[in-house]
Amino acid sequence: MTIDSRLAELGITLPDAPAPAANYVPFVRSGNLLFVSGQISSGPGGLIRGRLGADMAAEAGAEAARACGLALLAQARAALGSLDKVSRVVKLTGFVNSTPEFTDQPEVVNGCSDLMVEVFGDKGRHARAAVSAPALPRGVAVEIEAIFEVE
Repeated sequence: MTIDSRLAELGITLPDAPAPAANYVPFVRSGNLLFVSGQISSGPGGLIRGRLGADMAAEAGAEAARACGLALLAQARAALGSLDKVSRVVKLTGFVNSTPEFTDQPEVVNGCSDLMVEVFGDKGRHARAAVSAPALPRGVAVEIEAIFEVE
């Protein structure tokens, strides 16, 4: 089964790969590794803003993280031409806009991690960091970057 057919089976339509918002490139390939720049939480209605522990619950944060994951997949597809060239999701690093008291960053970033496993199966299991940040660009709730092993 191709990844495109897996996405269709899951009812997932990837967004267009977002353009960089500053002086960086959206991805860099080095050998068999693809580094995808941090993707901020954005959906069909625009940016997903909020601060976990203040005006956003962990469940909504997980949805924001899933949106980051969709953008990561869109960038990988733009870089490779096809997600079938992804051999493994190596690592995700998730940043969660949260109050000092909020401690459920892992549950928030699970929104992206779960997506990678849904799409790639065991190849989607990865190393990960889920950390708090006092603020993120444009006031978004979540930003996640990824490293993929590719053919």
